[in-house]
Amino acid sequence: MASSNFSSFLNQISSKPLSVLDAAIPLHKYIPLDLSVTNTELKKVNVSSSDDLEVYINNHIKSNNALVAYGGYNETRNIYQRSNYFNQANAETERNIHIGLDLWLAANAPIFTPLDATVHSFKNNTNYGDYGPTIILKHEIKGISFYTLYGHLSVASIANLKEGQVFKQGEKIATLGDATVNGDYPPHLHFQVIKDMQDYKGDYPGVSNKHDVEFYLNNCPNPNVLLKIE
Repeated sequence: MASSNFSSFLNQISSKPLSVLDAAIPLHKYIPLDLSVTNTELKKVNVSSSDDLEVYINNHIKSNNALVAYGGYNETRNIYQRSNYFNQANAETERNIHIGLDLWLAANAPIFTPLDATVHSFKNNTNYGDYGPTIILKHEIKGISFYTLYGHLSVASIANLKEGQVFKQGEKIATLGDATVNGDYPPHLHFQVIKDMQDYKGDYPGVSNKHDVEFYLNNCPNPNVLLKIE
């Protein structure tokens, strides 16, 4: 299925917004967050420090009378420069383009599946700056299979999980981790839609370099097609 057709399919799955967070949080309590290289406010923030970045994000949420900050799809960021995991060899191979949607809120917040699902795989990705505990769900709708990835979870989220385990739409699947387990980030969910898993298990690239970004954006359309936050 072509990328544009896949995005249209995702958009048509539900006429109402789907949610991976508490459905009681109204959409007007979500506020966009810009962590891109073009945000001049970040020049005043030590983005290599999880604590400093968390203060900036929490202040942004509070000053906008919101509960959740969101954004980051196809966003070029500097926050990955602190970690060798993102290959800083040159401008072409440096992985700094985010290809999921981030939802920033407090640690231990519950995470839910937006659709009926089975557990494809899970893993604790412990590289510095990586996802930490991660769950990948498989969805099958109208004969079409695709996947959703949930990164930066708590360790407890994967402690008793089993591949093939079934979750119904809206069922709690996890809780958010804190900086001690989530790759050293302020608490947030990395949510990503994946058309082809390419034999990955418990992991899938969530940050791309310039050379590969066209492929990843085609394989991983904007998750907001499902969530419809805006």
